[in-house]
Parts: sequence; structure tokens; C-alpha cells
Amino acid sequence: MVRKALVTGATGFLGRQILRSFEDDGWDVVGTGFSRSKPPTIKKLDLVADQPMVLDLLDQEKPDVLVHSAANRFPDKCDVDPEGARAINVIATRFLAKASAVRKILLIYISTDYVFSGKPGEAPYEADAATGPSNLYGQTKLDGERAVLEEHEGAVVLRVPVLYGPATKNAESAVNSLVDSVWKVQEKGVYVKMDDWAQRFPTNTEDVGRVSKDIALAYLNNDSKSLPRILQFSSKDRYTKYEICRMLAEVLGLPLDQMIANKEGNDPHTKTQRPFNTQLSTKALEEIGIAIWTQDFQAWW
Repeated sequence: MVRKALVTGATGFLGRQILRSFEDDGWDVVGTGFSRSKPPTIKKLDLVADQPMVLDLLDQEKPDVLVHSAANRFPDKCDVDPEGARAINVIATRFLAKASAVRKILLIYISTDYVFSGKPGEAPYEADAATGPSNLYGQTKLDGERAVLEEHEGAVVLRVPVLYGPATKNAESAVNSLVDSVWKVQEKGVYVKMDDWAQRFPTNTEDVGRVSKDIALAYLNNDSKSLPRILQFSSKDRYTKYEICRMLAEVLGLPLDQMIANKEGNDPHTKTQRPFNTQLSTKALEEIGIAIWTQDFQAWW
């Protein structure tokens, strides 16, 4: 019998690759999207405003697994619209967790490394390490985790770091968008300061898709209640944003003379603070037999 996966945020940067991973493995797949729906595979659905339609969809499709990747994932945008961020990252997440639990649907909730404080000397973080978000985005995702774990005893949280990969436009990713920054400083007289302080571990969306599918198989084929509730996946490639730009400039054969490395860290007057190092340990994934290999960051470009 062919299993079915339902993916929220299936038109988004990560959701597209999660959907594709299940599809490539022979699953029946259906996704939800809002602004870029593509019926019949990807259905238009507002997870915040259309709760009755959410329930109808679950009852009609009867998925074996629901991967919840829809989110407001941009820290600055969360600060601009905190109520909107909580609506999708927390309230809609709790509703999905309740609905999935009642229907005995495995729920995989995509979360973030930003649930940790990232203070110097603390990383790498194990899955059970103390949390302490440094910004509203991280707090809403942590609250989403708590909602999932409270409402669905068989659900699993998957934390991931900053992502790169196939994109419809570079602005979809904080990593892909650095390509535009490298091109920007090719213009005469244009100088850009780029963060050379925070440690990042860019991870490919295709790898996250693969791991999501592998987790679904592991939890459906075993008693999910006996397996870890929180898992973490990350590349081990470590870069600052400036180092990523330098690598991209080398790949593109471009100079980087007009980009200035900024080692000052967070501006205390900036509303959205970012952590120094939130490296995720993948120990819990390894212990249940999930492959943690990742694509080579430099080679991918």
C-alpha cells in the first residue's frame, strides 16, 4: 500500500524539496500553499484563517504523515508583524497538532536552531539542551515546538539551521541572497559591510527533504512514542556570511574588494538580534539510524 504525505508550505523554499523527496520515493503527495498554489497537487489553503478547510483536507486526504514546514521564517518580518508571526508559527501549529493527534497522523514539525541563545561557548547544542531564543522568530518557533509536544504525543520536532538550495529567486534564502550581494559590490563606488562574526552552518534544502522522509519512514515503521521527540539536522560546514561571500566570489571569478568584513557582532540598537553560534548536534538522528550526510557547500554552487 502506497503511503501518503501532506506537506504544508509546499510552495515555499523548503517545502518544495520536502514534497519532492517524498514524491521521488514513490509516496502519494499533496501539499498546501497560499500565494502560489498549484492544484491538484498543491492546494490553496490559509492555515490561519481556514481551520474548517484544514480539517476537511485532513479527512479527505487521510495522510500517513503531515510535515508542517509553513512558517514565517524571517526574523525581521516577525518583528514587523509579531501577531502574524504567532498566528502561523504558534496558533496554526497547535491546531494542526491537535487535528493530527485525533486522526493518528504522524506530525513532523520543522523548527529552527534559533530556539537556542547561541552565546559564545555553548554550541554545539544537543536536542535536550536548554533553549533561550535571542529574537521573536526563535521564540515563536520554540512556542510552536511546545504546542506540538503538548498536543501530539507521537509527533516529532526537526530543528534545522540556515538553508540554501534550489530557489525561484535568491531572496528566498538568506544564503542564496548573498550571491546578489557579491554582484552588488561589483558596481563602481558601492561598498557593503558584511557580517564576519556569527557562525552559520548552511544546509541544503534537498538534504532536509531527504531527512524528513527518512524520519517519516522510521517513525511510521516503529512505535513513534518510543522514539525521540526532538531531532536536529545540520551540515558541519561552518562559515560567516562574509566567508560565504568570499567563497561565492571565488566560484564566480569576481573580486570582493568593495565588501568590508564586519566583526563587530550585533548592533545593540537593532531590534532583531541574531545569535553568535547555534550549531546543532545531530547525535539523536544518528542514534536512530538516520543518515546525516550533506552536500558539499562549495561544490553545490
